[in-house]
Amino acid sequence: MDNQKHKSGFISIVGRPNVGKSTFLNRVIGQKIAIMSDKPQTTRNKIQGVLTTNESQMIFIDTPGIHKPKHKLGDFMIKMATNTFREVDLILFMVNVDEGYGRGDEYIMELLKDVKTPVFLVLNKIDTLHPDELLPIIDEYRNRFDFTETIPISALEGNNVDTLLNQISSYLPEGPQYYPADQVTDHPERFIISELIREKALHLTREEIPHSIAVSIEQIKKEEGRDLIDVMATIVVERDSQKGIVIGKRGAMLKEIGQRAREDIENLLGSKVYLELWVKVQKDWRNKANSLRDFGFNENEY
Repeated sequence: MDNQKHKSGFISIVGRPNVGKSTFLNRVIGQKIAIMSDKPQTTRNKIQGVLTTNESQMIFIDTPGIHKPKHKLGDFMIKMATNTFREVDLILFMVNVDEGYGRGDEYIMELLKDVKTPVFLVLNKIDTLHPDELLPIIDEYRNRFDFTETIPISALEGNNVDTLLNQISSYLPEGPQYYPADQVTDHPERFIISELIREKALHLTREEIPHSIAVSIEQIKKEEGRDLIDVMATIVVERDSQKGIVIGKRGAMLKEIGQRAREDIENLLGSKVYLELWVKVQKDWRNKANSLRDFGFNENEY
């Protein structure tokens, strides 16, 4: 390595729900650490992904999609997302070109207007439209906010992602390597396992379920002398009717959730996994401070 100074810094990814923030993070990190769903508000906690190269270390923070909150959990999610504005070296404001400019973008840009941190406009999902359609969309955003850089990408296809990473690196300050080179997230395995289970439940259940689901990991235990890890987890819902949907006829839905989650957990842990799932009703947990704390949403941290 030459005398070039090592760079490091924290990058917050913000945007409306469902613009592709988690898809981008997983693409950059090279493995699944953030759950993906076509349903909005799937990211509830700050997910930190770490990308280490010879020249730099970029710590990405994937925040919950910013929206006007409807319950205590929503308040927590917005507070968490906006608090990252002051903690980072760079902000990526990601938009979905397929949807174009919307009131949600206006709301976020209003929150960003007094921020001194550089803000990149990242136009995602460019694979869904013709290049000629892109320029008017760029103009629409740039006329409303003074972005430091504007970079169109496709997080799904990988188009222009390397260009974005190079631009990010050029703006980062000189700094140390905060994490070991082979570490890709600051979240414990327990958190990622709970998120993988929640993702499968989101994919497989009907519309009325998603935001009511939380997952609590009861136990992760390595079997002595065997390449097997026992994972016991509880899926928490808010209503009895939702419990019936998650379990399914003769337990078929719960079995399917478990089978799909187990495959991802085995990839994460590099071991065979025995996954045992239960379903529990905890009425209105999203509005109860104690329940939110139990599921890792501690507002005192933010």
